[in-house]
Amino acid sequence: MSSNTRSDHYRRSPPRLSDEAGTHVRELIISGQLSAGEYIRPEAIAADLGISATPVREGMLTLQSEGFLRVVPRRGFVVSPLSPKDVSDAFEAQALLAGELCARTATLLTVAELKSLDEIQVSLEDAASRNDLSEVEELNFEFHRFIYHLADSPKIQWLLETTLRYAPRRFYPTIGGWPEASTRDHRAILIAFQDSDAPAARTAMVGHIQHAGLLLAQHLSGVQHS
Repeated sequence: MSSNTRSDHYRRSPPRLSDEAGTHVRELIISGQLSAGEYIRPEAIAADLGISATPVREGMLTLQSEGFLRVVPRRGFVVSPLSPKDVSDAFEAQALLAGELCARTATLLTVAELKSLDEIQVSLEDAASRNDLSEVEELNFEFHRFIYHLADSPKIQWLLETTLRYAPRRFYPTIGGWPEASTRDHRAILIAFQDSDAPAARTAMVGHIQHAGLLLAQHLSGVQHS
């Protein structure tokens, strides 16, 4: 795969409105801003997002199939229980898959790609120093996507993306310790890449994802007990 093709490969396509609505509601649930047993009106979510209620309903039906929502006859959508253990389990699965992709990337990464990845990390650290948490979140996403796509393992990446539903990107700043984890943990991954050390890259990525899952589970536990 050429460098240009590899770079183009990880660029994201614009989400459908139903996907955007589903992601928004899912992240409200995972971040603890919607509680188990709470009813959700599609019209209210549509107003918040500035879209029609039809794609919101489609997105919420997807969340029902994922287990985040259930439908009560004549009442509508209600939030299903989500425990800190549920979140931890999802991140454990994510860590295994991300670790494998990271190990594969360590043996494929070119000098130019490593430089690009390091530049993303430098920008992320600069954003963190300015407390621009929105930019930190975007650069963190770019850092991970770059690594995962360079592994050139689309089936594993597809499986990984099913676990990424448990990462509340839009509410990133509300999770204590996540920005710091991105600035610190990523450096261990980059060091492993510099050495083309696949086992070290796997260990660094697994530890990073597990750390993120622990922080989110702790946050969710605190929200549920507040």
